[in-house]
Amino acid sequence: MKTETFIKKTRINAPVEEVFKWHSRPGALERLSPPWDPVRVIERKGGINKGAKVVLEMKAGPFPYKWIAEHTDYEENRLFRDRQVRGPFSSWVHTHSFEPDGPESSFFEDRIDYALPFYPFGKLLGDASVDAKLARIFKYRHATAIEDITLHLSKKDIKRPMKILMTGASGLLGSALIPFFTTGGHIVNTLVRRDPVLEKGEAFWDPEKKRLDPSVFDEIDAVIHLAGEHIGEDRWTDDKKRRITESRTKGTALIAETMSLLSSPPPVLICASAIGYYGNRGDKILTEDDPSGDDFISKVCSGWEQSAQAAVDRGIRTAFMRIGIALSPAGGALSRLLLPFRAGLGGKIASGAQFMSWVGIDDVIGAFFHVLADNKIAGPVNVVSPSPVTNLEFTKTLGQVLSRPAIFSVPAAAINLAFGEMGREVLLSGTRVIPEKLLESGYRFRNPDLSGALSHLLGK
Repeated sequence: MKTETFIKKTRINAPVEEVFKWHSRPGALERLSPPWDPVRVIERKGGINKGAKVVLEMKAGPFPYKWIAEHTDYEENRLFRDRQVRGPFSSWVHTHSFEPDGPESSFFEDRIDYALPFYPFGKLLGDASVDAKLARIFKYRHATAIEDITLHLSKKDIKRPMKILMTGASGLLGSALIPFFTTGGHIVNTLVRRDPVLEKGEAFWDPEKKRLDPSVFDEIDAVIHLAGEHIGEDRWTDDKKRRITESRTKGTALIAETMSLLSSPPPVLICASAIGYYGNRGDKILTEDDPSGDDFISKVCSGWEQSAQAAVDRGIRTAFMRIGIALSPAGGALSRLLLPFRAGLGGKIASGAQFMSWVGIDDVIGAFFHVLADNKIAGPVNVVSPSPVTNLEFTKTLGQVLSRPAIFSVPAAAINLAFGEMGREVLLSGTRVIPEKLLESGYRFRNPDLSGALSHLLGK
């Protein structure tokens, strides 16, 4: 059995103690997992100390398999090491090393010593591809660690740990926000509509029946409300439209009204909203000062935001995050586009002239944290890249990043026939939105241009 070695070493402007702590906290594995090749934690025993174990579900193409890893060494602020107990390699040892570079900077290194199965045939089948895949993965991991740690350390006014209460934790955004907060040393409790697991900080609520125990807000520093029926799936029947509306207005009102009655409520409420607030506005440049549109989604978003009025009236700082097309291969619009585009069947929708105000998932996370940290920001906040593009530009860029042609076109008539009102408002309408408040308050986008964002998210 022949062992190969892969090494990735990076310098970061952060003390070695902070870098080590970030890697040791809950959520680090989820933050470091590339979104184009995600892992799911099935079981975890311990953290990164010697003897800890983790069982992961991973995929080889469409086929899932289990990876079991055991931590074998641990030296605080210096290294930790894990080895494969069960998985696709004959052997795999991963050493995470840390060393100071003065008091305010450090190096962190990932070293993989691995052997492919069935040597020498495994080497002939995949040695080069394994190294290439590791290079993609660890380029992403190191970039994410640097950006996350830098952002956490830059918000010096935020106390640590904060205690955050969140709804919609299992959705695309919640699944990304929670590990971001926990690796920063914060605590996240969640509201769920099933039997709660109390040991995980879960509590039950039922917006339909207006059931929410006020004690869940005890000692909470911030509330992040994300829950709502998915908009971009299925035709909009009358029942679907009712669920879309009520899932937002009832939940938001229940949270805002409950908080408003507390003698000492959490100081900040951050609610998800959407740029659908503005409606189909062609190529007009829109900021937070523009009025709402007249279509169904505009009315939903307007009612959604108005439902939090009790919190506003109580003097609780309340922000409405008008999120654009959030890009992640783990879910949402981009994940649905990848299959046809990778097959060379991608293309524009209708004329392709409609504007798409997109934003990378890491900048959605960053925007939420930025607003949480800045006590001057309230009201609507556009969470979009400063560089909106037309559907045609988006199509061409995605094709280029994937090295695939994108020459096809889906006629507007076909969208109307297949999706009706949902297709007209979500796929055929255009909204050209600028993140004025974020820019004016000093937010620095990780990925402000589309090509860079897609390359980062897809490991290209």
